[in-house]
Amino acid sequence: MTQGWRAVLLAGGRSSRMGTDKALLPWGDGTLLTHMHDVLRAAGADRVIVSGDRPGIDGVPDVLPDTGPMGALAQLAPRLEDGTWLTVPVDMPLLSQDLIDALLATTSACACVQDHMLPMVLRIDEGMRAVMADIGSRSGRERSLRALQQSLHVQHLPVAPWQRALRNCNTPEDWAVLQQLA
Repeated sequence: MTQGWRAVLLAGGRSSRMGTDKALLPWGDGTLLTHMHDVLRAAGADRVIVSGDRPGIDGVPDVLPDTGPMGALAQLAPRLEDGTWLTVPVDMPLLSQDLIDALLATTSACACVQDHMLPMVLRIDEGMRAVMADIGSRSGRERSLRALQQSLHVQHLPVAPWQRALRNCNTPEDWAVLQQLA
């Protein structure tokens, strides 16, 4: 497993399909935000940067709001030290240690699970920052995690072992299913 990794927790979106801020939905003894932050720290992240205006939890507000996950990553890129970074969404509370370990064990510049943009491992260096800045400056669908991954020739892990861990929620219906799975 990779030593000395860090994480970006994406928690700055509008949650428009959910109708309420997903990061603040109740989970366990806290919220999805606090739960996911704790999951990443317990999994071994040396540092967790939260993308979004989240005071008290190392939150970094978007300078350019409404640019999606890729826009948020591009805005964070200058702050990310060289090394291995795991990027996860705030709404994936069943994320498992096994999946985190498998992603961190990859050696490519970018890795994720087949048919899932997130979670994603990036090996950050000056070249990666330049690619992130380029794709983050684009508009529409050209500014996307898919575009980033395609440009980096992403390494895909098979989905089968981690179906449950990859569950996230974008709508109230997704949220109801996720709560039942927990």
